[in-house]
Amino acid sequence: MATLLYRLGRFSFRRRGRIVAVWLLLLTLLGVGAATLMGPTSDKFSMPGTESQRALDDLDRQFPQVGGATGTIVVAAPEGEKLDPAAVAPVVKEASETDGVTAAMDPFQTGAVSQDGRYALIQVQFDKAADEVTDAQKSAYEAVGADVEGLRVEHGGEVMGGEVEIGSTEALGVLVAAVVLVVTFGSLVAAGMTLLNALIGVAVGMAGLFSLTSVIELTSTAPVLALMLGLAVGIDYSLFITSRYRQYLAEGLQPEEAAGRATGTAGSAVVFAGATVVIALAGLSVVGIPFLSVMGLAAAGTVAVAVLVALTLLPAFLSFAGKKILPRKQRHAGGYTAEDGTVAEGFGFTWGRLVTKLRIPLLVIGILGLGALTLPAQDMRIALPDAGTAAESSPAREAYDLTSEGFGEGFNGRLIAVVNGEDAQSTGAAAEKATALIKDTDGILTVAPPQLNEQGTTALLAIIPEAGPTAVATEDAVHDIRDRVADIEGADIALTGATALGIDVSEKLADALPVYLLLVVGLSILLLMLVFRSVLVPLKAALGFLLTVGATFGVTVAIFQEGHLAGLVGVDTPGPLVSFLPILLIGILFGLAMDYEVFLVSRMREDFVHGADPQEAMVSGMGHNARVVTAAALIMTSVFGGFVLMDDPIIKSIGFALAVGVVIDAFVVRMALVPAVMSLLGRAAWWLPKPVDKALPDLDIEGEKLNRQLAVETRDETPVSV
Repeated sequence: MATLLYRLGRFSFRRRGRIVAVWLLLLTLLGVGAATLMGPTSDKFSMPGTESQRALDDLDRQFPQVGGATGTIVVAAPEGEKLDPAAVAPVVKEASETDGVTAAMDPFQTGAVSQDGRYALIQVQFDKAADEVTDAQKSAYEAVGADVEGLRVEHGGEVMGGEVEIGSTEALGVLVAAVVLVVTFGSLVAAGMTLLNALIGVAVGMAGLFSLTSVIELTSTAPVLALMLGLAVGIDYSLFITSRYRQYLAEGLQPEEAAGRATGTAGSAVVFAGATVVIALAGLSVVGIPFLSVMGLAAAGTVAVAVLVALTLLPAFLSFAGKKILPRKQRHAGGYTAEDGTVAEGFGFTWGRLVTKLRIPLLVIGILGLGALTLPAQDMRIALPDAGTAAESSPAREAYDLTSEGFGEGFNGRLIAVVNGEDAQSTGAAAEKATALIKDTDGILTVAPPQLNEQGTTALLAIIPEAGPTAVATEDAVHDIRDRVADIEGADIALTGATALGIDVSEKLADALPVYLLLVVGLSILLLMLVFRSVLVPLKAALGFLLTVGATFGVTVAIFQEGHLAGLVGVDTPGPLVSFLPILLIGILFGLAMDYEVFLVSRMREDFVHGADPQEAMVSGMGHNARVVTAAALIMTSVFGGFVLMDDPIIKSIGFALAVGVVIDAFVVRMALVPAVMSLLGRAAWWLPKPVDKALPDLDIEGEKLNRQLAVETRDETPVSV
């Protein structure tokens, strides 16, 4: 692999104009495609194979008039007063005349008025699903009742879900990354070129992704996740290759040769690191959840583009920069050399030797510390987010709080029982039995009278739980209802609604989590065994990854679920973690953890293969790459941290968890525990049974074959004196 990438790097260096032109042309074409073909994203979380999804599909066929999105307009009178039907009627009329609305129910006719008469709920039915309701229709819905005086009017319901907007807060992460690059390289040219290279890769990946939205349904969080990862790994991969290029320049190589060798050695690590991220993200498809598969594949696509850009466009940029990639004072002084001609040693070498001396205390403190951070994870609860965890100033949150104030939280988590019978008589009888059983279920406040379709073969039972949508009591009530109605004969009864669907999604994801974790850990062991030709190095990497995941879960639960220090990250209302966060976090952190593992240990392996003592190889690996890994981790943390500033609770929690995970994995696991273990193992770290060694293909990640080949070519080209 190293030889192939060496040739690719030199080719891109020599053909710099053509390479840049190809990427800019591709960016232009995809940009035009995105502008002309881009379709809307969706907040719909479908879950094939679950009872709630089956009931929703039945509704689309048997009861299409209620298959569209729903909205709830909450009307409240001033404190101490009661609502006047005549004052509410204009709001109902205006809602019913809104474009896209098929019906708006008068609360005084449906009985949706609070006992004190101060609050009322106007149920609004749309003719299309939430993701098909246009922005203009949503705006018109939000404007209903705006001119009514003396009443408070808030708008909620599933129709209020919107696309996640990418704003200026994400640019802060890029700005911090630029500062880190300048400090790391000491050169504006190097920092600017590295950042520009990554931004072009992200732009290409995002343009391609948005071009596909006309034929593929994307969740609103998928593009943001793709942007988040594309930026982080794009900058890191360019940083790693650029750093190795500068090292080769410092050793006296010509720019073209330095670019080729940097692409061959560091590029090999980038290919493997990128492949692990792509495989982990694409592996989310095995869970069998469509929206999660799309999110994983979208992010995997941007990571793959980042790898290609780092291997081709970056060498072309290096060709334009030449030796300007070095700080001004080092361009004519032989790079990073000391006065005696040896390579100057930085903090990485000092840290590596310190770890060798303190390896046992570091291991004990590190493992115990991460174990303590993991403790809150045992109480982790997951659920799909509801308006109760939205930003306090958002319209959906205002409607949620007002509904809870007037009626109780259960009115925000309505359930729907769908009764399907062969005829009207059997459907009616089954609906009557189900109503009686559901009313007698613990945690249920009330059940509305059955609503029948035109044929009378399908009945809907609106169920109001006592607790909120994500409460444990509501989850228990859903299971109890399903158990109670399972034995009713003459009709098929299924429980659905946003609350039931969220419970089903969370349970399916919770069941898939151990399987996916086992898959990821097993994959890491096999891949690292292939790369490093070792048994203990992969096992050490997998155990370190488990420590990272556990501690990250613990910290995230403590803040987002339990509310400790929640105000520091802008969490208004603590609650369960979004249901797909744990499995998504495992996939992404696995890839990023393997990035740092490869960047550090590949240099250790490289020096060991070239004859260095195991302890010297460990110190050398830390010395040469600690600065780069530190910069890469700071960049990733800043990029992910920028998304914590967003109001959307899903993106906020994902950004926070990834930022914390990177800090833990890079600075505790990879920079402390990994070198301590490598020092402790010594030569045994590189042990591999001979039969396994012969069976595994040699990928030459460390560039040993490349060095031998270059040595032979150099010897053959040397003139022979007579």
